[in-house]
Amino acid sequence: MALPQLLSSTSSNFTLKSSLNPISSQPPSSLHSVRRIGRRKLRNIRCSASSLPEKHHNNNMNSPKTNDDVLELPLFPLPLVLFPGAILPLQIFEFRYRIMMHTLLHTDLRFGVIYTDSLSGTADVGCVGEIVKHERLVDDRFFLICKGQERFRISQIVRTKPYLVAAVSWLEDKPSGDGAPEDLDDLATEVEGYMRDVIRLSNRLNGKPEKEIGDLRRNLFPTPFSFFVGSTFEGAPREQQALLELEDTAARLRREKETLRNTLNYLSAASAVKDVFPSS
Repeated sequence: MALPQLLSSTSSNFTLKSSLNPISSQPPSSLHSVRRIGRRKLRNIRCSASSLPEKHHNNNMNSPKTNDDVLELPLFPLPLVLFPGAILPLQIFEFRYRIMMHTLLHTDLRFGVIYTDSLSGTADVGCVGEIVKHERLVDDRFFLICKGQERFRISQIVRTKPYLVAAVSWLEDKPSGDGAPEDLDDLATEVEGYMRDVIRLSNRLNGKPEKEIGDLRRNLFPTPFSFFVGSTFEGAPREQQALLELEDTAARLRREKETLRNTLNYLSAASAVKDVFPSS
């Protein structure tokens, strides 16, 4: 679902998307990212090892950490944020990533998606993408359907050629330490309510017929639901990255509630203007 430009709690514009496969981007050119499978034109995505922050590089590139909580993971730096549970279609055609694909298809089918842009550089925290479906095309390109799994934090870069490999450690939410124990289910219900209102007003502004909005939470526990909500904030990847990095489900839900509340206020004002000036 495409909404007009909306206000968020971080002064970023974003689009709330209510589909189950909500990841999208505005990429440059090296991998192709596909929002929907079908006839839509593929968009190019550039992955560059040089965009990684210098702090991750290590002179001894062959000695990554090897304890139980750290492992090596091939990386895709992309101008988008993958959340646990979200779906990411990709088309691979650059030579180094075709090499990576041949390796992955004979191992565990998992790689790391890490957000990068020209202003903020490459993030420390990303999400594992697991290949759940793939098709090898005639010219050795690959079409993939990936699903977000665990979050990780980069410990160090192991090597940069022929593709990036990093030593990473897993990232999990911790119990809230702000001294304000909050019922996560109640908080998730509030967030779902704001989502419903945003979708309803967005449909009205876009001239879509009124219809019942289905179950947005889909019986998800609060933590995976918070990831689903974050994945719908299409068009604000920095805000999405901030949500991905939070290690507190309550804090993530509260931030999403604030963003949705600001968006709802904006849409309510836009709807009032449309009622007064219907031809504008």
